[in-house]
Amino acid sequence: MKLLDKKNKIYLLDDENFDFPTLEMMKDDLVAVGGDFHPQRLINAYENGIFPWYIDDYGYIHWFSPNKRMVLNPNEMKISKSLKKSITNRGFVVKSNENFEKVMRECAEIKRKHEDSTWISEEFIEAYTNLFELEIAFSVETYLNDELVGGLYGLVIGDVFCGESMFAKVTDASKVAFYHLCQWAKKNEIKIIDCQVYNDHLASLGANEISRVEYFKILGID
Repeated sequence: MKLLDKKNKIYLLDDENFDFPTLEMMKDDLVAVGGDFHPQRLINAYENGIFPWYIDDYGYIHWFSPNKRMVLNPNEMKISKSLKKSITNRGFVVKSNENFEKVMRECAEIKRKHEDSTWISEEFIEAYTNLFELEIAFSVETYLNDELVGGLYGLVIGDVFCGESMFAKVTDASKVAFYHLCQWAKKNEIKIIDCQVYNDHLASLGANEISRVEYFKILGID
């Protein structure tokens, strides 16, 4: 690993090992480029508070550790009256790990405000499907009339669930999946759900921003 950008402290990852910059080595949100999607490299990244966001036009993976981290305590999810009705009365059926790759592809294909393209490329789908097969990544899926209409996926790293993406084809389908994720998290002593970066949708569900230092303390990184 060598320093690629001295001013912003961005590192070029080695091909030979899976090391990542430490907290002391970080400055901006983008902390490293390069490397590959070897399962152990991905696991090391999340264990060190880092995640891949996209692959640039030159084929380099960009690795991030935001200065402000969006997180949610599973006990503090906000449930509106309309969402409560969707949870109990809309007829949603919620399952886990029935269609992991399909969830990823739906997350990639769903149209989002202010986004012209997706970062969930075929390389990401292959990499996270490999983690799913290793029982590190998993999905929560929402069905209506036997059709997959919403869901989310992410990784379990110790007592943190690292959320990656979610989608909904009908109103509240992803929120219902998120609600069930929180119920699962509480039963399995998951301390925090990592939502990565701020967005209004997550804020409406009760997520809030903490500092990178605080997030690293949750991970147990000194």
